[in-house]
Amino acid sequence: MDIPRLLLALGALLTGAGAAAQGSYPDKPVQVVLPLQAGSASDVAIRVVAERLAESLKQSVTVENVTGAAGLIGTDRLLKSRPDGYTLAALNNSILTILPNIQKDKVRFDPFSDFVPIGGIASIPTLLGVHRDLPVKNVQELVALAKAQPGRLNYSSGGAGSPQHLATEMFMAMAGVRLTHVPYKGAQQAATDLAAGQVQVMFIAHSLALPHLPSGRVRPIAFAGGTRSPAFPELPTVAEAGVPGYDYASWIALFAPKGTPEDIVARLRAELQRVMTRPEVLQKLAGGGLESWAVPHDRLSAAIREDFARWQQVVRTANISAN
Repeated sequence: MDIPRLLLALGALLTGAGAAAQGSYPDKPVQVVLPLQAGSASDVAIRVVAERLAESLKQSVTVENVTGAAGLIGTDRLLKSRPDGYTLAALNNSILTILPNIQKDKVRFDPFSDFVPIGGIASIPTLLGVHRDLPVKNVQELVALAKAQPGRLNYSSGGAGSPQHLATEMFMAMAGVRLTHVPYKGAQQAATDLAAGQVQVMFIAHSLALPHLPSGRVRPIAFAGGTRSPAFPELPTVAEAGVPGYDYASWIALFAPKGTPEDIVARLRAELQRVMTRPEVLQKLAGGGLESWAVPHDRLSAAIREDFARWQQVVRTANISAN
């Protein structure tokens, strides 16, 4: 065989080998980085989905909690990971759309271009909860008490820049009150200390409130979102209850690093959408105090842009700080 034909044959052989290699994805375990604490609402959501995604991909899908800096350390792990489909991350809107607006000097990623959206997983219903001994029955009474005793009431969060911290910062700015921040290393411990009465107030995920609702140790007085939660139809929103315009919502979604091959991205998107239609996944999410948010990748991209623009305006108007 002459040299030109030999080169053509070799090229065809390499191309075929490359296609076969990509076609075998995944041929080893897939890791999902979660930049938030184990036991958090996002952790509950991604573990429900990862279990079924492993079945769908016929390969192990593990979740690794990489905490710190309000989620920036784990997000940086995805930013620096090899774009081969074997390292993914579950990121929430606080990390992608709020922190870039309030911690510009610390955020090293571009939320619009550095990550490839795979699809939405869950929305995280958030309640305004108080300890049962706090003598308030609604938002108006909480605001009145906080104004009468500026800084005397404590609120807990999973740390500076966490969803609970930012939700409360927005509440304080819009309600004209001052509460004292008690940050924890994670939202689960913050919820435990609310139930124990170590702090009086917390914007708490429904999933974290669940263990403390039957005893009444945590008492919801309002829902943080723009519309009432199906799980608490009688509970008014914060906006309805006395802070007009207040609307805090949280979601978690799956992402791959920029540069991940298109065929792998397409496979992941298809498998995630398939997983998110399974009745047992919907039941487990609902049982964990979560709501399915199975938005496709294009709608997820639009949600990131919409959330970013909204928080940019909120941060500017309310002068919110993550410190």
